[in-house]
This record gives sequence, C-alpha cells and structure tokens, in this order.
Amino acid sequence: METQEELVRSEMESSESAQPKQVGFTVKVETRDLKAGFGGNMVLKGIDSRIPENRITAVMGPSGCGKTTFIRCLNRLHELTPGATVEGMALLDGEDIYDKTVDPVAIRRRIGMVFQKPNPFPTMSIYNNAVAGLALNGVKDKKVLNRAAEDSLRGAYLWDEVKDKLSASGASLSGGQQQRLCIARALAVQPEVLLMDEPCSALDPTATAKIEELITNLKKDYTIIIVTHNMQQASRVADYTAFFYLGKLIEFDETATLFENPREELTERYITGKFG
Repeated sequence: METQEELVRSEMESSESAQPKQVGFTVKVETRDLKAGFGGNMVLKGIDSRIPENRITAVMGPSGCGKTTFIRCLNRLHELTPGATVEGMALLDGEDIYDKTVDPVAIRRRIGMVFQKPNPFPTMSIYNNAVAGLALNGVKDKKVLNRAAEDSLRGAYLWDEVKDKLSASGASLSGGQQQRLCIARALAVQPEVLLMDEPCSALDPTATAKIEELITNLKKDYTIIIVTHNMQQASRVADYTAFFYLGKLIEFDETATLFENPREELTERYITGKFG
C-alpha cells in the first residue's frame, strides 16, 4: 500500500491543478508556486491557489501541513520570523504583494489577521483596543475614532455587550468576547481580506457558535480565509475548502463537494478519519 507521502507525489503528478475550474466568482487572492520555509526547511512546496472574493475559504489539514504558514505569507507576516524564506508570488487583486515596490505595512492594513489565541492589549481599554490600528497609523481625530470604535464593535457583534464599559480593560472580557474584540480591532482599519488562524480553538461551544455566526455574516463585506483543524466547522461556515498535506495543496473545491465527493484519495482518507 502506498504511504501518505507517495500518495501526495502521485496525486500531484497526475493532476494539473489541485483546483477545479472555477466560475461564478472574482478571484481576490491568488498564489503562484508559493514556497516558504525556515532556513533550509521548506514548509510550503509550491502552492497554486485562487481564493474567491466575498466568500469564506477554509484551509484544513493535519498539524504541520503548512496551513498557518500559508496564511501568514498572504499578509507578509511570515517574513518577520528570523530565518524565514518566501519564493513565488502572492497576488491581491492581481498585484504581487512581494514586489519590491509594495509596502508590507500597507498590505497588512488591507489583509488583516486574527490569531488563534485572543490577544487584546491587556493595558488598553476596550475602546483603545478597538481603535489601536487606527491610532498606530496616526489617526487622532476623536470623531473618526469614536465612529470607528462603534462601527467595528458592532461589526464584531460586541457593541451591545460593551457599550457601557468601553473604558474597562480588554482583558476583563470573557474569552469569546476577547476574540470578538480582536476581530473588531482588525475590522477598524477597514481591510479587504480577513485571515483567521484557528479563531475558535480556545473557545467553548457557545462562544464558538457566536464567532461562526459572525464569520458567516462578515463575508458580505470581506473575503475570509480561516484555518481550522475542525472539519465540522469547515462544513458549517466555509463556501470553499482547501486541503493541505505535507506542504502541498492537495485539493480545493466547494465545501460540500470536497466533503461529499472528494476527487483525491488522500482527501477522502483525511475526511473519513483514516489519518490526521
């Protein structure tokens, strides 16, 4: 019987692309032969992907397959790690974000990130957490900041819960509220794309349900890419799903199609629990 590694090689050799022909949507983010690693260790081994605009795309696969490295490459956070390397192209609206003329700070404003563990600034109030990105970018107009704070907290479904205690510490909130505060902080700078790295892994089922409802509603205004180990979560919230294994994009398709009728044997093995 073939090993998993042999399956990866044979499937990538037998298929021109891990993605079927896609119609009916605009591509917001694209990668071409994207490779990334740390020192001599290559984590991503040539990723070709096309992410649809105003949709939710889930990135799933076993630990160590390159999911987080992939999304960190999409807003140039990966390169901040000592020894990190990136090759190939990552395009936002057709523009290569790694072109020498592109400002990485500007890219990180257009492509926001929400991390696995809620990370509000503990010494800042709820209000100051919400507008931290704007303040760091030099916005001082109080009316602008007030409007941004309310709009972003409403966008994160948090306003009604915190509007009477905006001066309280962000760290005083529950875990689920802290994660929504981090989402509000990302929304305040008005990004076009929102990357979410296991945003519910540290949350209880009730808080997870609120975040999933929020994610679903945000896609009308944002392109969302969510990394998840939870296949049930991918099936609940994602319009499209990408399956990664050993640094390769094995399969990308509409979520229902990928789960119900995967094209690749390796995908079928993963979603049926035969490994992972």
